[in-house]
Amino acid sequence: MFKYRDGDTAKKILAAIKDTGVESKFMHVCGTHQDTIVRFGLEELLADAGVEICQGPGCPVCVTTSKEVAEAITLARNGVTVTAFGDMMRVPTTVGSLFDAKADGADVRIVYSIEDAVKMASEQTKPLVFISVGFETTAPSTCVPLKKGNLPENFSIYSCHRICPPILDAIFDMGEIRMNGMIMPGHVAVITGTEPFKVYSEKYGMPQVVAGFEPLDMLMAAYMLTKQREEGRAEVENEYTRLVKPNGNPIAKKLMEETFVPVDREWRGFPTIPKSALALKPKYAEHDANIVHKDILALTPEVEAEAKGCKCGEVLRGLIKSEECPMFGTACKPSSPKGPCMVSEEGNCSIAYRFSGKR
Repeated sequence: MFKYRDGDTAKKILAAIKDTGVESKFMHVCGTHQDTIVRFGLEELLADAGVEICQGPGCPVCVTTSKEVAEAITLARNGVTVTAFGDMMRVPTTVGSLFDAKADGADVRIVYSIEDAVKMASEQTKPLVFISVGFETTAPSTCVPLKKGNLPENFSIYSCHRICPPILDAIFDMGEIRMNGMIMPGHVAVITGTEPFKVYSEKYGMPQVVAGFEPLDMLMAAYMLTKQREEGRAEVENEYTRLVKPNGNPIAKKLMEETFVPVDREWRGFPTIPKSALALKPKYAEHDANIVHKDILALTPEVEAEAKGCKCGEVLRGLIKSEECPMFGTACKPSSPKGPCMVSEEGNCSIAYRFSGKR
């Protein structure tokens, strides 16, 4: 599980948490954090020290709505080349998946970057759309080709990007889950810095720690949050100091400000959240798929938010564990997913299934 010295350090951290006598429930909003927690068996170790950590909406593919996936499928079925990252291809909806569209003859391709999609567009005359997904971590990379200019006329972007602070507002305001602290996403904070999180300590009295992704990072985050509770503090502390700075990455933030405008949008499992998604600014209208292909998008059929019996929405809100969904591991498996949480590598259900009994 750990290297010898890491294991020694882990025992000391866990003992220090246990010695406080403070029992806590924390939430994180990062799929990579969930992978670390489950892969290395930290759930059991932390539970013994009095700490429970639940996952929130930290997987960008998982929070993308069925409607957005259905719109991408509609583009593909109506003569548009659709490109997307691999995880998006298998996300199921009540009208199928992008892979289903590909199997039926639509031009659907996996890409590893937006540059791949731009290159493909330059090699054809047929319209091509890149489905851009991700939080502040990946949004800046979508900006770069637009900033450079000279894009092929047949290339456009269908933006599914979300930003982190508004979903945190929604979690706190909905009040569905009682928690004692938040482990904030290190990847996002590399871009945003720690400043955007301060409001949650001030407004809600919520202890927070920005954490890295190694097992010891997660244990230290739990310890730091526990100490805040023991000492009656509610602050934003930075465990991931090796990469996260208070002001984040100014260049990346400037790129996003110049390229995107925040808009209201639904998230899977959540109602419409104000200013929580990123749309292209009007100056990029000629490469905005919502404008370029609005007539095709208008053909998108109605879809159910979730497949019947799927509990992905409740998993993403931290209300249940993946294993508590009645479909988990039976009707819903990686080979036959019923919801996106079983598809994405960062999805809680996929992580729970892959590492069940293997830790």
